This record gives sequence, C-alpha cells and structure tokens, in this order.
Amino acid sequence: MIDLRSDTVTRPTPAMRHAMANAEVGDDVFGEDPTVHGLEDELAGMLGHEAGVFCPSGTMTNQIAIHLHTRAGDEVICEEGAHFYRYEGGGVMANSGASVKLIPGDRGRFTADQVRSAINDPKAEWLARTSLVSLENTCNRGGGAVWDLNEVKAIRKLCKSHGLAIHLDGARLFNALAATQEAPDAWGREFDTVSICLSKGLGAPVGSVLVGSKELVAEARRVRKRLGGGMRQVGVLAAAGLHAIRHHRARIDEDHVRAHRLRTVLEGLDHVQRVMPVDTNIIIYELREDHAADVHVAELKANGVLCMAISSHQVRMVTHLDITDADIEHTMHVLQRRGS
Repeated sequence: MIDLRSDTVTRPTPAMRHAMANAEVGDDVFGEDPTVHGLEDELAGMLGHEAGVFCPSGTMTNQIAIHLHTRAGDEVICEEGAHFYRYEGGGVMANSGASVKLIPGDRGRFTADQVRSAINDPKAEWLARTSLVSLENTCNRGGGAVWDLNEVKAIRKLCKSHGLAIHLDGARLFNALAATQEAPDAWGREFDTVSICLSKGLGAPVGSVLVGSKELVAEARRVRKRLGGGMRQVGVLAAAGLHAIRHHRARIDEDHVRAHRLRTVLEGLDHVQRVMPVDTNIIIYELREDHAADVHVAELKANGVLCMAISSHQVRMVTHLDITDADIEHTMHVLQRRGS
C-alpha cells in the first residue's frame, strides 16, 4: 500500500536503525543519557535557545509548554484549527485548567491585529486572564500553510508589550524552513518555547523536543515527570532524532515537489471542487457535494492508495520520506482513472 495518510507513518531507514542500535545510553531520569543530552543541546542551539527536553510526543511538549505559561483559569489565544485545541484530547483544560480563545485564521495563520482584539482586559476581573499566544507552523488544518516571519515578529512584539508568553507548535517547522530557506534560529528566537516533532517530516519513529530558557526547561522536566514522560535508557530513540535532523532535513524539498505533482492532477479532476494551496507536503482537497469523502477514500484504498477523510467532503494526503516518485506516479494514475 502507498500510505499517504500522514508523515507519521515513516519507518526508520537502515542508517537510522544503525545509529539507534549503536547509541550510547544512560538513565535519562537521572540525567545520565549522553545521546539524549546531545539531541536536546543540538536542537536548542539550532533554534537559538539555551536548553531542551526530550519527550515521547509533540502532544506532550505542547501540553508542557501550555502548563509552563499559564495558571488555572487563564486563557490561551490560538487559531481555530490549532492542533493542541483539536487533537490533544482536551489537554489544555484537563492538564492546565486553562480556556482557549479561538481566532478565525487564513489557513491556520492570523495577524497581530487579530491577537490585539482577542486579548482580555487584565483589569476586568470577570474575564479570563490572557497569558499565552500559540502559533502552529506549518498549519496542519491549513494544508501545510507557512507563516510569514514578519507577521510573527509583529505578534511577538505585541505579546511582549502585554506581558504575554508566545509558544510555537513547530511540529513541521523544518518543512516550513525548507520552503522559505530561513534559518532555524531566526524563528526560534521569536518564541519563549518551541516544540519540534521528530516523527513527522524528519522521519524518526518517535519523539519531540521542547526548547526554551534553562529555567523554563528545568520546570518542564518536572511537568514531564508528572505527566508520565520520564524515560530511562532512551538514547536509542534520541539517536534516531539526531540522525533525522543531521541527515533528513536536506531531502524535505523532495516531499514538497511530490505534493505539488499530486496537486496538479487533483485540480484537473471533475469531482474535485477545490484544492487548498500546497506550500509544503500536505494536500487537502474538497470533493463536490455528490461525492462523499469516505467513499472516495475507500475507492483509493481498493487501488492501493491510503489517504484520510478529514470531513464529510475533505480528503488529506501527506507526502513523506517513504513515498517515492513511482508511488506518486501510481497515485496520479489511480486518481485520474477514478476521476474519468
């Protein structure tokens, strides 16, 4: 099967497996795993921060960051399609006791003016205290849309003037950087904390790193332990992450090229109403009213292609490390045949 459901389905390459098998390890809860230290330090330095903490998932790094920047009863500003709001099991409320104010965005992105309008008056005791603004780059629900760094800087400046923290869910940040050719630290320095997922476009089997100041990361370790994220000889997984950021970043453009090839075919199909702009490796398309997404997905599966229905008429495909040019050719052929 050609699996285009997500870039989380990648499998470790032989070189990555070799790095994992030969990783130097220690007990990470005791702070003794040298490979984990290497991963945390490398990503923190790359993003212009002092320290990092390795966690099992991006959900955990996001939830830790929210907990660091809020207290019970506070409010977090984010876009209405934000991953931590839609797909992290209500963790903002359950883990931090915070509420969420949603901004209607442009494919997941919003402006400094929208943030300004969403900030509650701190003197109004009957309103939740606004304490955190969170961005997502790339925007999953926005079809892998990429933020403009200048807008981010404007939001950062606004947050500082209001005493608000700012967090980046950078699950696919390296996809964004491949598209814009910007430096990682140019982005990292605009945020108090950044979550980087290793198991999406980078192709590692598991893990995310939260970076920030030494003080924030020290507290993040305490929160990680409380959430059950303390790990032992986890250097075997950190080694996969190190291999990914050192060897897989340069090839991310290949995924973007393949995504654009799929877009060109989809835009020519009669039963496709609309294809979102494709900035990176995510393709989201909307079927016409008389075509149900679940039926469409089942037809593609019967022809050897896996993808995902994300609403009654919307379908998502994601290119990644394990997808080849031959896979794209077959998928294009299937789409054209089903659309004829």
